[in-house]
Amino acid sequence: MTPHIALLLLDVDGVLLHYQRARRVLWLAQALRRSPEQVQQALFGSGAEAAYDRGALQTSEYLRRVGDALQCTLTASLWVEARLAACQVQESVVQRLLALPPDLPLAVLTNNGALMAEVVQRLLAPLRDRLGDRVLCSGMLGGRKPDPAVFLQALQVLQVPPQHTLFVDDLFGNVRGARTAGLHAETVRDGRSLGKALRRYGLR
Repeated sequence: MTPHIALLLLDVDGVLLHYQRARRVLWLAQALRRSPEQVQQALFGSGAEAAYDRGALQTSEYLRRVGDALQCTLTASLWVEARLAACQVQESVVQRLLALPPDLPLAVLTNNGALMAEVVQRLLAPLRDRLGDRVLCSGMLGGRKPDPAVFLQALQVLQVPPQHTLFVDDLFGNVRGARTAGLHAETVRDGRSLGKALRRYGLR
């Protein structure tokens, strides 16, 4: 029997967007007049990005810490612009989503700090009305996928039970975490695989 799906919960990087970390690092390096190696270390080698993604750092502290490591000022607007430059919309996925019945709510759950919400809203403008305020970043929830507790916390915010939620992600580890939390979950990387997953649950 096909389950009743009341919410389609979407990953961002690898599903809605194609993300190139190296391009983001290079963009910031050029904007801040630092080497790519310095930017890579300040963001990722230092652990600042991972801490921001899991909610251990607030946005202001995260930006300050990265800026201090680079001996410059990293603003929220620069962070957002770098992320925008490193992302490309997966148009085939967006078109599949726009073709879904308008009464099926869409939401986002991404392993990123809170600044990523602005990136999602700007890059995915055609989905803005469908997403509304249902753009959740892991940094807002105090954890990261694939922790089952993160999925349950997200659904508490969205007020939808796990058994009526379909989650899609490009990483099977995250799919497995969602299933452990009681969600229906499928691996999706493009419009074609999304279409197959939607048909499996009677969503067209």
